[in-house]
Amino acid sequence: MLALRLTRSAHPAVQLRRLAVATASAATGFLLLSTLGHALAHPESSTASVLRLIWCAVPLAATVHLALAVARTDPGTRPRPGLAAIGLGPARLMAVSAMTTALSTLLGSALSLLLFLHLRGDLTGMPFDGAAEDFLAADHPLPLPAALTLLALVPVTASTGVALMLRPRDARLADRTAPRPAGNRASPSARKASGDPRAARVGAGGPPSGGGTPQAQTSEPTAPADSAPETQPHRPNPTALPWGAALLATGLAVEGYASRTAPTPAGGTVTLPTGLPTAPTAVLLGWILTALGLALAGPGLTHLCGRLLQAVRPGALRLLAGRGLMEEASRVGRPLGVVCAVASGAYTVAALYDTNDPSSGPLTTLGAVVVAGCTVATLLTAAVEARQARAGTTAALLRLGAPGRTLRTAAALRTGALLTLFVPLTLVVAELAALPLSR
Repeated sequence: MLALRLTRSAHPAVQLRRLAVATASAATGFLLLSTLGHALAHPESSTASVLRLIWCAVPLAATVHLALAVARTDPGTRPRPGLAAIGLGPARLMAVSAMTTALSTLLGSALSLLLFLHLRGDLTGMPFDGAAEDFLAADHPLPLPAALTLLALVPVTASTGVALMLRPRDARLADRTAPRPAGNRASPSARKASGDPRAARVGAGGPPSGGGTPQAQTSEPTAPADSAPETQPHRPNPTALPWGAALLATGLAVEGYASRTAPTPAGGTVTLPTGLPTAPTAVLLGWILTALGLALAGPGLTHLCGRLLQAVRPGALRLLAGRGLMEEASRVGRPLGVVCAVASGAYTVAALYDTNDPSSGPLTTLGAVVVAGCTVATLLTAAVEARQARAGTTAALLRLGAPGRTLRTAAALRTGALLTLFVPLTLVVAELAALPLSR
């Protein structure tokens, strides 16, 4: 009930982000149900149906990634001072955020089921009823348990991911900041009764053995556990960039090796979607390694952009832009790396697209739109999160007299530096990824 109330009373921008999650969940659920329809209509080609279901893992991962980004920027489930006193501690807020994500994705799954039944012709009385009965197996009864199982994939995966991401990690910090039990700090009279020599010093007016005043020794200002900072500063992992570069180089090397060898029955082939030719399995493995390398190297490359902006006698503007990129490296870098991986894949598909291939159809277009839209929406949501994180710094600079034009110029400089590095990198990776299939 609390999650429902927070969902209803949220800001319109927050509602828009949740609506984006519901839309992505609806599109992914429709793709999953379409694989079920293909399996019902073609029971003899079970391998093709399984392959379609495996390809649905890509839009499913993109939808879950968007749901995680939206959950991080949700102000209604952010820890604030005083909430723990009314029973809304970190664990309870984590549960509320997971429930809010489940509500958004369940709404999308329900819409996808209604649309699927409508296009099959099971629900009549509305326009376009039964318009897609050919490839949705309208002449076969729909197994409801299988359909509900497929529709539950997105809500269960997204809510579980949000719960794992927002689980309380500051148990030791709470123990350190919580007031100590009274037994650990005995009163001076108790110390005197127990023969503690420090009690005589305090009673005589002298300082205790620790060198401080009696007031400093007997009382310490302690902060409650729920007044900790909302978000810890994101520091990029220094080993992520080398590992990402290694995965990227390995993926490109695997693709280059696959282009020199003909596909054999031992090596196996896989049918790629969207009109691409049948390719060796090593090419698909190389694409996966390349995408993982870009996603893993994104924070390190963003941090490197910040350092390069501050090189060679920087001024105040370059210092402000560079430090901002370094602070936002882990928050913005990974979604930016995923966008580069998707953009390189889209470039490869556009270069090798065969319009005469009947395998490319509306479902393929829907899957591509879901993946591209979710990655771009995730990047924009990460940018909103970064803006929320530096809101205090921006307000402090404005109070100190910094002109707003300087802050806008610094933001444009950060954007230009990222585009200067990531756009050529994406084009190079896309060209090298398309090379094995273009021969």
